[in-house]
Amino acid sequence: MKNKYPLLIFLIFFLLQSLTIKDSILKATFQVSGNCMMCKTKIEKTARSIPGVKSAKWNVNKQRLKVKFFSEKTTLNRIQKEIAAVGYDTEMYRAADEIYNLLHYCCKYERKQTYKK
Repeated sequence: MKNKYPLLIFLIFFLLQSLTIKDSILKATFQVSGNCMMCKTKIEKTARSIPGVKSAKWNVNKQRLKVKFFSEKTTLNRIQKEIAAVGYDTEMYRAADEIYNLLHYCCKYERKQTYKK
């Protein structure tokens, strides 16, 4: 009978841990400007390189990025800031002009004037 308690405690602990992990995964979708498959590759690769990002998928036609991330490891703010740092404007950040100008000619999208800061 005593041998069952450690196993039961382990199972309860494991179930609680798995529930906690699921609760901490957030999903978000936001605008990221770009034009082509080269943009898609760079945007998704940048997002996935951020610790805590589980997945990232950018839709070329809608120019929207869907991300899943662990809320205790990163934030939506950081994800958007990192993407802007490689040349792509997001809902919250405008890429620096110097970085935008380094993009391949086919990746240069029409830039909007207003951005949240």
